[in-house]
Amino acid sequence: MFDLVTVGHFTIDLILSPKITNPQLTLGGPPTYVSLAARKLGARVSVISKVGKDFPDEYVTRLKTEGVDLSGLKLLREASSTKFILKYKKGRRRLQLRGLAPPIRSEDIPDSLQAKIIHVAPVANELSLDAITKLRKLTDVLSLDPQGFLRQFDAKGKVRLKRLEDIRVLRLIDVYKSSIDEIRKVTGLGDLRLAMEKVHDYGARIVIVTKGMKGSALLFEGRLYAVPACKPRVFVDPTGAGDAFIGAFLAEYLQKKDPTWCACVGSSAASFVTEGVGSAVFGEKKEIYKRATEIYEKRVKQLST
Repeated sequence: MFDLVTVGHFTIDLILSPKITNPQLTLGGPPTYVSLAARKLGARVSVISKVGKDFPDEYVTRLKTEGVDLSGLKLLREASSTKFILKYKKGRRRLQLRGLAPPIRSEDIPDSLQAKIIHVAPVANELSLDAITKLRKLTDVLSLDPQGFLRQFDAKGKVRLKRLEDIRVLRLIDVYKSSIDEIRKVTGLGDLRLAMEKVHDYGARIVIVTKGMKGSALLFEGRLYAVPACKPRVFVDPTGAGDAFIGAFLAEYLQKKDPTWCACVGSSAASFVTEGVGSAVFGEKKEIYKRATEIYEKRVKQLST
């Protein structure tokens, strides 16, 4: 029995930013950030993913050393891994897809899988509704980050957001997390609260929208909360911060803790990731809790019901 299983593609990322003087390939993708953030808080984590012959052995070694179960990882020698170039300029990010691993199908999901929470996190539409429907039957809590369902790629691999084509996935989930731009594409609504309420009406018990350094919004039990961002010691790179947020959130949520506290822990975990390039830096449990406590006790605000 795992505490948290993340389903989606690992990625090999090249991150370009004025703050990064020596760009290098780095291990990325939701399975990395979600799993490592949750692992720092003591969760038993696993992944279901596919990579190709170009996936470095040192990435596998690192994940195993950090305590991530890789029994659900398929290495396909005839395929490529999913690869992105991420370019940051003036606070905006541009993505370019440079490689794509094969899709994750329902037959890739073991019937014997046991997980308290399963987090569905595609990056390039690699998951089908059939696969997600099967995952729904294997857990009590199904979480979704829809980003990979909202991306369309041109001939050069450049990414832009599109509308969610199949809303049936929203009826399967318990926890939803995305950015502001993404939830607007999911719902077609510009007003943040109305958009969050619409996702809630589909069936999600908890709806989270991350807003970068402006913190996050959390909706549950008819109440909307504003959760501030934790301040990092130094801000280097925002890549993976949202995934670290939900990984830490879910690690706390499976302990049946107050969702506002879980969001504060998520904010704290995200702040540590921004202190390094890519997936280089994750805080330890004690220091993650320290930052989370500072905003939980003083700065979380309940907005009007």
